[in-house]
Amino acid sequence: MKRIWIHNALIVNEGRRFQGSVVVEGETICEVIEGAGRPAAACEEEIDAQGCYLLPGVIDDHVHFRDPGLTHKADMASESAAAAAGGVTSFMDMPNCNPQTTTLEALDAKFADAARKSVVNYSFYFGATNNNAPLLPQLDKTRVCGVKLFMGASTGNMLVDRMEALRTIFREAGMLIATHCEDQAIIRTNTERFRQLYGEDPAVSCHPLIRSEEACFASSSLAVRLARETGARLHILHVSTARELELLEDRPLDEKRITAEACVSHLMFCDEDYATLGARIKCNPSIKTRADRDALRRALSTGLIDTVGTDHAPHLLTEKEGGALKAVSGMPSLQFSLVSLLELAHEGVLGVEQVVEKMCHNPALLYQIDRRGFIRPGYQADLVLVDPRHTWTLTAGEVLSKCGWSPLEGRTFHARVVRTFVNGATVYDGERVDTNHRGQALSFLR
Repeated sequence: MKRIWIHNALIVNEGRRFQGSVVVEGETICEVIEGAGRPAAACEEEIDAQGCYLLPGVIDDHVHFRDPGLTHKADMASESAAAAAGGVTSFMDMPNCNPQTTTLEALDAKFADAARKSVVNYSFYFGATNNNAPLLPQLDKTRVCGVKLFMGASTGNMLVDRMEALRTIFREAGMLIATHCEDQAIIRTNTERFRQLYGEDPAVSCHPLIRSEEACFASSSLAVRLARETGARLHILHVSTARELELLEDRPLDEKRITAEACVSHLMFCDEDYATLGARIKCNPSIKTRADRDALRRALSTGLIDTVGTDHAPHLLTEKEGGALKAVSGMPSLQFSLVSLLELAHEGVLGVEQVVEKMCHNPALLYQIDRRGFIRPGYQADLVLVDPRHTWTLTAGEVLSKCGWSPLEGRTFHARVVRTFVNGATVYDGERVDTNHRGQALSFLR
């Protein structure tokens, strides 16, 4: 098997940063060497990583690749290539495609499709509905990352709104339940009020008032209550308000039954940005106030929020035309998620070690992923080299997502992904993605 020696790197892993090197043999890491030591045996390839961070590959637990059925704006091949270019080596894809991933047949079809198309590693959520709870015990827990539960309507309208169905899902899932939490009754009431005040399509700045803090808190509170009543393992996705943080557990990750994710969109933007970016930053849950954004950032640094995902949700710009009710919700963010969080580190909001914890270590621990998310001997060689000295400004021409745009265009970053390894193979060399490479299905230790 081919041996690769990545040396002179600043390795960031498990709360530490140190100069050293990593030896990759075939698909796996075989040595982690601190200092100037050399490999135990000769290597066919040497990579001088002088001045660069060497990080575990990012694991994004929350993407929408739109495949199958919505492939005019994204597909498995295009979005996994964008992932590789951004240092994301594994993703977990959501079920609100067409057909929805709410049957065992649709789930199997997505795994088969990813095996043909994805350049990085993958898993898929099974979508809960008001009627498919009998299928939950049949899911392969070693293969399926979790059960996705829409407790608020969003793209694809997979809302589960019957209390009896919700209780059954929480009781029967048998694995992590990832929830989208927004109260539909509150949103409906707000929608009618804003229509009466401003017409059929109020300005996009009304979006966080329609899909309000109250709507998020009411739904998240219900999810927490059901989890505590049933003992279910709950992961609240894209927490967007300071108030929801009151619901979370301030304890080490391995002691938690209720965890939370923050998304890049809610960490990078606030409602002041609607004035310049408009519907480009319209997403569900909505981008809220500066105070909410800053509270989420603090909660990341203290450990109250456990993971960072993207909710990568590509749409064509033509679909983003309109206001709070007509423009579709969602934005692409996968390719630039790591550099966005490293920008927060550059600004002193987080440490680089915390970025690695939230984007690499904790997703692996929380989902019980087999041999990924850490730089350890015996683990799969999913690795990212990042140059923290490279200042650059994002332009549309660098966006690999099929939709062709990013709300971060024009923003200057101070770190750049220069190489991405997936299972020991270079899938991104700083300029091009190896579209012939194929990732692997993630395996879960359950």
